[in-house]
Amino acid sequence: MSPAGVSASANLAGSVLAFDFGTKKIGVAVGELAIGMAHPLTTIVAEDVAKRFAAIARLLDEWRPALLIVGLPVHAEGEEHALTAQARRFAHQLHGRFGLPVKLVDERFTSQVAGAVLRDANVSIGAQRTLRDQVAAQLILQAYFDQRG
Repeated sequence: MSPAGVSASANLAGSVLAFDFGTKKIGVAVGELAIGMAHPLTTIVAEDVAKRFAAIARLLDEWRPALLIVGLPVHAEGEEHALTAQARRFAHQLHGRFGLPVKLVDERFTSQVAGAVLRDANVSIGAQRTLRDQVAAQLILQAYFDQRG
């Protein structure tokens, strides 16, 4: 896998799973390449790597995606930080374990925007904590779809 991720052909068809990587939680969204519309799916809450990948394997079995997207966290100015390297490693692990193409997408401000979207929708604070990561994954996936044109 190249540093920028495994590029996907523009004419792929099928579902896509996107991940908002975190060290304690991973938000997951799903979308369809032909439609280009993303939807929040779930949040994986597990610090144990084996449990995380077991949950991801179940999602892959259910959705049979053609492509995986991983949000790449960077500072507002675009500089990388510690979590950037961890997200890249996660993307490499996804590709290595499951053999699917993986694309990295800049995820700047997605968590803040997800929080704002949930607040604007009058979602309770408790529900926001549960939904924020998967809505951030939805925003990452939608950005990928929008960039494809």
